[in-house]
Amino acid sequence: MTERTANSGQAGGTAQGGPTPQGGPTPQDGATPQSGSPSRICEIARRLGEKYGPPRGTDFLRQVAEDPVDTLIKTVLSQATNDRNSGQAFERLKRALPSWDQVAAAKEEQIAHLIRAGGLGPQKAKRIKAILQAIKEQAGSYDLDFLADMPTSEAWDFLMGLGGVGPKTAACTLLFAFGRPVFPVDTHIHRIARRLGLAAEKDSAEKVQRKMQDLVPPDLSEPLHVNLIRFGRDICHARKPDCEGCPLRDLCRFS
Repeated sequence: MTERTANSGQAGGTAQGGPTPQGGPTPQDGATPQSGSPSRICEIARRLGEKYGPPRGTDFLRQVAEDPVDTLIKTVLSQATNDRNSGQAFERLKRALPSWDQVAAAKEEQIAHLIRAGGLGPQKAKRIKAILQAIKEQAGSYDLDFLADMPTSEAWDFLMGLGGVGPKTAACTLLFAFGRPVFPVDTHIHRIARRLGLAAEKDSAEKVQRKMQDLVPPDLSEPLHVNLIRFGRDICHARKPDCEGCPLRDLCRFS
């Protein structure tokens, strides 16, 4: 993973070969930004920002951003479902088992039952138990606050070393809980990035995430991530995208 920050959670620098800070270059009037360039990223972010505005305090993981373990587990629950269902699953889990010690001590069957609203209950319950066990073994408690004192690359390696944590989950935790300029790629962003020519059609989600990490300026990491997801749900659907109402139509190779 490309490291862009020092030890704090602030977006305070760029990696060698990384994007330009403070939004980077912007395309000149009438010019089409080059595919896979920081200028194209900035133009996409500008248009989506005009349509959707900045991220809201009620958006997805912002609701649990104060506790990094909450952020991590809610990201696990979000996989293969929508925010409403994953939110219900998280609330039921925390209502029945308020502390992570209690969740870790519970049986997988109980956890699976509590989180069933989010789908894939047995699989997610097993992952949650494995993640909590790994955190306790490596950190001594169910607390990830110490990651705030690590460089981004080290915090990334720690999270990726936890059983059941993949690139999207690690990136969401670092972005929303610690304010690090990392760029998570979910199923919507994976689809949109390929349609917009920011990645190759055959690129995996992990490869798209690596490419976007190098392209997205630090100050755009959260707003662009959130707005691309809004855009994917609202307009750029998987099967029948609303190309007529798309603010990015002229930048898209799909339409």
